[in-house]
Amino acid sequence: MPRFGGSRRDDNENEIVKALERVGASVYRLDAMGIPDLLVGFRRQMFLLEVKGEKGKLTKKQIEFRQTWRGPVPAIARTVNQALIAIGCKFVDDEGNTLR
Repeated sequence: MPRFGGSRRDDNENEIVKALERVGASVYRLDAMGIPDLLVGFRRQMFLLEVKGEKGKLTKKQIEFRQTWRGPVPAIARTVNQALIAIGCKFVDDEGNTLR
């Protein structure tokens, strides 16, 4: 899915978004260069997630954002479970049920 400035979404992003929504999170895709990919609301908290593929690295603009952002450091998620852990889910089964 193309983004502003010609960059694209990571292949694993749709799977991560679906898993976050299955556990009850609100998810918005952000589309500005350097800004993290996802704004996630879960249990009355807000999270910024940067989705990366297995070998993906932060771009120069993403590094600049992280250095100047005055809020919490955005999490980097390469897998569904990394995204779920970033929002406070300790373990999720194959159906998307949060287990503690």
